[in-house]
Amino acid sequence: MKSYSDSYAAAGVDITAGYKAVELMKAHIARTANEGVCSDIGGFGGLFLPNLAGMEEPVLVSGTDGVGTKLKLAILMDKHDTIGIDCVAMCVNDIICAGAKPLFFLDYIACGKNYPEKIAAIVAGVAEGCVQSGAALIGGETAEHPGMMPAEEYDLAGFAVGIVDRKKIIDNSKMAAGDVVLALPSTGVHSNGFSLVRKVFDIDSNNPELYTAREELGGKTVAETLLTPTRIYVKPILALLEQVAVKGISHITGGGFFENIPRSIPDGLGAKIAYADVKVLPIFDLIAQTGAISRRDMFNTFNMGVGMSVVVSPADADKALEILRSCGEDAYVLGEIIESEEKVVLW
Repeated sequence: MKSYSDSYAAAGVDITAGYKAVELMKAHIARTANEGVCSDIGGFGGLFLPNLAGMEEPVLVSGTDGVGTKLKLAILMDKHDTIGIDCVAMCVNDIICAGAKPLFFLDYIACGKNYPEKIAAIVAGVAEGCVQSGAALIGGETAEHPGMMPAEEYDLAGFAVGIVDRKKIIDNSKMAAGDVVLALPSTGVHSNGFSLVRKVFDIDSNNPELYTAREELGGKTVAETLLTPTRIYVKPILALLEQVAVKGISHITGGGFFENIPRSIPDGLGAKIAYADVKVLPIFDLIAQTGAISRRDMFNTFNMGVGMSVVVSPADADKALEILRSCGEDAYVLGEIIESEEKVVLW
C-alpha cells in the first residue's frame, strides 16, 4: 500500500513531497560516496566503515554548525544551490583544525513547506561541499514544520565526523615565538556576521541597491557577492600536513581575528599582525563604509579576507606556502608568533 495521509496533508504536511525530494536528491548524494559508505539513503541510520590502516590510536573529531541568517539572503534571492556548501564548510573547516580528515556528513533541513525541487537544490549544495572536502553524505533529515515558520522559509544545519591518529592531533604544544602565521584567503563574508550585514545593507527590506552591479566588487552585485559560498580548506590543509609540521590552525568565523586566532595559540604567546599586511577583500571595505563600522569591530566580527590561519616554523614557511599555492590557495605571510599576554596583537 502506498504511503499517504489525507489527515496529515490537511494539517500542512505532505509526506509524498518528502518522498519526491528524496528521489530528486539521490543523484547528488551518490556523488559523495567514498570507500567507507556501507548504506543507502533511506535507512534509519547512516553506516560508515572507517579505514584505520596505519593508525595507532584513531581519534574521531566532530563538528556541527548551521548557516545562520545568510539563509535570509538565499531565500530573498531564491537561490538555494550553494547554501549547502556553506553548511558543510562550517563543519569540515572546524575539524580540519585538529588535523582530522572528514569521513562523513549529515544534514538537517527544517522548512515551512516541503517544495521538493527546492530541497533537492539545497542538498545539491551540501553534496558539492562534501565532494570538495572528501566527506560522504550518508544521511540527513528534512522536517516540514507548518505553523513554525512561513512556507517559503527553511533552516539548515549539519555535522561532520573526521578521524586523525592521536599522535598527529594539532594541539599547539610546540608553538614558539618566532613561528610564522600564514593566511589562507576567504571567498568573502563566508557564513558569519550576517545579522550585521543584513542591517548594514537593509537586506530584510529587499533594498534595490543589493542588485546593482558594482565595479569594486568585480562587476558583481552586493547580493551575489554576499552569497558567495564559504571556501573549504580541507584538501589543501591535508596536503600540507603530509609534508610540514603544522603547529596551529584557526578557522576564522564569527568573532573574527580576536575570537578565533587565540583558539590555536597557547598561553604566553600571541599572533602579531599588521593591519597593512591583511589582504582585505573589497566587500569588507564596503560594509565598513556603508555601516560606519570601526576597524576594530570589523576585525572582531568578520574574517576580513582571511578564512584560515596556519602556524608553522620559520624554516617551513616557504615550503608551506609552496604546497598551499600548488593546491590553489593564494596563501601569504600574515604575521608572526611573539611572547605576549595578548593572544592577538593588531597594529
